[in-house]
Amino acid sequence: MSDQSRVLAGRYRVDGTIGHGGMATVYEGFDLKLGRSVAIKILDKDLSRDTSFRTRFRMEAQAASRMSHPSIVRVYDAGEDVAEGGVTPFIVMELVRGRTLKEIISESKLTPDDAVHYVAGILEALEYSHRAGVIHRDIKPGNIMITADRRVKVMDFGIARAVSDSSSTVAETTSILGTAAYFSPEQAKGEPVDARTDLYSTGVVLYEMLAGRQPFRGDTPVAVAYQHVSETPVPPSQVDHHVPRSLDAVVLRAMAKDPFSRFPDAATFRTALVGTAEGKVPSQRQLDQLTNDLYGANPRAAAETARSLRQMSSDTGTTRTQQGPPVAWIWATVAVISVLLVSVLIWAMSFKSVDAVPDNAREVPAIADMTYDDAVVALEELDLIAKRGTDESSSTVEEGHVIRTDPEAGTDVTKGETITVYVSSGAVTALIPTLVDLSEQTAKEALSKAGLVYGSIKRVNNPDLQAGTVISSNPASGAEVAPGTVVNLEIATGKVTVKNYAPTFTLTSAVEELQGPTLKLVVKVVADVACDVEEVPKVKSQDQVGDVAIGSTVQLHVCEGTAIPEGLG
Repeated sequence: MSDQSRVLAGRYRVDGTIGHGGMATVYEGFDLKLGRSVAIKILDKDLSRDTSFRTRFRMEAQAASRMSHPSIVRVYDAGEDVAEGGVTPFIVMELVRGRTLKEIISESKLTPDDAVHYVAGILEALEYSHRAGVIHRDIKPGNIMITADRRVKVMDFGIARAVSDSSSTVAETTSILGTAAYFSPEQAKGEPVDARTDLYSTGVVLYEMLAGRQPFRGDTPVAVAYQHVSETPVPPSQVDHHVPRSLDAVVLRAMAKDPFSRFPDAATFRTALVGTAEGKVPSQRQLDQLTNDLYGANPRAAAETARSLRQMSSDTGTTRTQQGPPVAWIWATVAVISVLLVSVLIWAMSFKSVDAVPDNAREVPAIADMTYDDAVVALEELDLIAKRGTDESSSTVEEGHVIRTDPEAGTDVTKGETITVYVSSGAVTALIPTLVDLSEQTAKEALSKAGLVYGSIKRVNNPDLQAGTVISSNPASGAEVAPGTVVNLEIATGKVTVKNYAPTFTLTSAVEELQGPTLKLVVKVVADVACDVEEVPKVKSQDQVGDVAIGSTVQLHVCEGTAIPEGLG
């Protein structure tokens, strides 16, 4: 059975394919219970066979489902569907209409303003997830959705962690994630990671949008990972002169090799990024100094210094009598170390804990089942702003009462944040269309159009209907039911069943039954010379027994000399 024809866990119908990644395929689907469109991610069969991976996959998806933020694609549910082909893990997510940032970048290079807008949205999502203790670990353009109104939606929270934990080497990891272009140095070296890993990957995404290419490229993932660990990126403004140098400083800070030299958290990164629009443009000398502080001394400058020293030695005729480095080199090394120590000290003084909760934090209250007016009052008492979302149908929540909020109840938010409130419009019903006398295919199409599910088929003999014609439905036509209800049909076989009338049935009773409303067949009586006429004529034999086509002719044989009724001879 193909994925598109399946209903997972008896609830989620799998429809058309949206896309395929390194570890799973994403389909558009429909939640038959809640009557809403969803996105369904189904784990590839090869990974599904690994029990430990399935467990991590499920646990991380459940952790991600607890996050609720406008810039994060919601995870509604996760489970495993057991079918003949084995166990199929799946994740049910919010269906986002739009394009991935990868698709947008592939079409044309973005303007600096667009790049700042999109990265600011990514950092807003990371600020929320890091505060919740969730590290993404796989920030890349393919995991960022951009809606038609340019809103940013970050996908695959927690799933990347399951992949990372199950992969011991760069080669194994890239076989799942598909690219090492956005790895942080600590990921490439297999070291422990924290929230600053996501900030590095976000810096790489920002670089790609500004420069029109990734900062490090190579023939193999390992070669790219090596560059992340050891090489200094070329500032974006040197690749494209239209990029402001103020953005160079932000990109270089985000992509520092040492996590302690990067921005301490997503909020600081976002503030620095947005501030580039009004901030002072650094000079080339300041950028060179920043690069030197973050990535070490420029190797070309060191080579120039060495050549200069050798030239000075030859010009003065001085002959070295000691082994070891010149004094000038020693002082240069001391100066570099001093600059690095000062940089670390400045960062430590400004460091803010990723897990710190602001003083003005609020917790979204549980307002489900309240009336909308009461919910507004409850939110305003906590200095939160209520915004009514699109009303949703519900078979369990009374019309006019709150179904849910976004962010959901129990989520930590800041004072003055807007809370979207979704109100019930009552139960939505679907009408069973008229199906009787339709062909089987036409009935299927009518059920699909009505938002109903085509169920089981029972083949029934009927003397009046051609094969494949609908006799009845359950529930019956005209009934109001919930969307996604399964409708079972009775379909005509185009046949009736004829029993054996010889030798016990009289000719009269056999003719009455064959021509009656149950069978509606044509009867022809044939005289048999092999027997003598009887006082009460009986059927001696017949030419058809069992299932026959409706309207067929059945021959009944009687003894010669028997009076044959008019029209049957």
